[in-house]
Amino acid sequence: MEKKSLEKEKSLPQSVDIECAVLGALLIDSKGVDEALSIISKPDIFYKDAHKYIFEAILNLYNAGNPIDMLTVAVELRRIGKSELAGGDSYLIELTQKIASSAHIDYHCRLVLQKFMARQTIVFSNHIIALAHNETTDIFELMQRWQSEFDKVQDFISTGRQTITFPIALQNLKKEIELLTSNKEKVKLVGAHTGFRRLNKYTGGYRNQDLVIIAARPGMGKTSYVLKCAIENCKINNPVGMISLEMSIQQLTARAIAIDTNFHLTQLLTKGFECLEYFVSYTHHQERMNNYPFYIDDSGKTDINDIVIQAKMWVRKNDIKLLIIDYLQLMSDRTVKGNREGEISSISRRLKRLAKELNIPIIAISQLSRSVESRPNKRPILSDLRESGAIEQDADIVQFLYRPEYYKIEINEDDYDSSMQSLITQGANSEVIFAKYRGGSTNTTMLKWVACKTKFIDVECSEDMQNA
Repeated sequence: MEKKSLEKEKSLPQSVDIECAVLGALLIDSKGVDEALSIISKPDIFYKDAHKYIFEAILNLYNAGNPIDMLTVAVELRRIGKSELAGGDSYLIELTQKIASSAHIDYHCRLVLQKFMARQTIVFSNHIIALAHNETTDIFELMQRWQSEFDKVQDFISTGRQTITFPIALQNLKKEIELLTSNKEKVKLVGAHTGFRRLNKYTGGYRNQDLVIIAARPGMGKTSYVLKCAIENCKINNPVGMISLEMSIQQLTARAIAIDTNFHLTQLLTKGFECLEYFVSYTHHQERMNNYPFYIDDSGKTDINDIVIQAKMWVRKNDIKLLIIDYLQLMSDRTVKGNREGEISSISRRLKRLAKELNIPIIAISQLSRSVESRPNKRPILSDLRESGAIEQDADIVQFLYRPEYYKIEINEDDYDSSMQSLITQGANSEVIFAKYRGGSTNTTMLKWVACKTKFIDVECSEDMQNA
């Protein structure tokens, strides 16, 4: 039995010679230490036990700010009682004789990391397979465990990700500025379409890796707002994925039609068409919208792990450029034991991390607390974000939707500046409040809410006004 176990262990992916090259380079040339530690973060990444102990000693010296060479590492190994386990001073000498410099340490470290990731994948896959054969295993919990273990392995990819140099970052920024500067009359986007031209002018679009929170009290039109965003992206062939935890795909489809056409929502959901000729118009719009790269999941899976799996699949299979989640407070994280605030904090952190990993913007709808209702001034503020201050911390953009007429409050033009007064004159009746914006200053603009079609329109956009 021991012999079989030993043979299986030896069959795991490994590259002991490359490990020797990495450690030898660190012992003779301390210039490579920073580069190595940016890729290899812990001793367990090494396959050979002796190499784990040597790297542990190097890590201890580095963290203490002490010099790293063959002599200091030998002393540190004796201090932690692992000198003999590491092969003694003779093995350290042997390592230094295997390589001349740290010239290729970056490449060598990545090879070591890849072998470690391969071993980890094999180990956790075998464990998952064994559990899958067990009749008592809950398959849904097993899938979550699989995703969690897979994420741990993937974390090492980001650890070894190459840092973008400042000159490259400057050049990338120049390209964005050129895009924003050229032909200003036609708004250029450096990110995903916000759904509204006026907001595009302000933001340049929702940018990759952004976590955008759209928050409001119930009934303010949050879902309609993000659906408009989805539709406008689909029109320019930006695939969009939407996870709906509240509405069915049928309800969302009806709202999408109402937003993108002249049909009223009541015609689509409750009354039907007054004239048979309307079916001709509907068929025309149906054929047009058939080409929209819009993917909706209304399965009701609320756990963050399920949502991460779905998002990654959409990116891989459909190359989505934007992910929308409706809505955040319906999500759960079974890995968090404790109060609801801690769970929401974990979810918001996972969403921000997912946006960075997939390199797309993620829009998450959020509810606001009831404290809004108890104030004379109903306009939302950041402290109204429900259940967690972590949402505010993790988000790149926090937008509030506020419709005064919802509270039977008349709009007083004198309360707004001249640019807003002009929009009110054209029919704008709803505020979009940028309460947090990492890419610029906080600001407020206005849109028009059309109640019979449950949609927001941009009063400065002729196409929107035609569908009003």
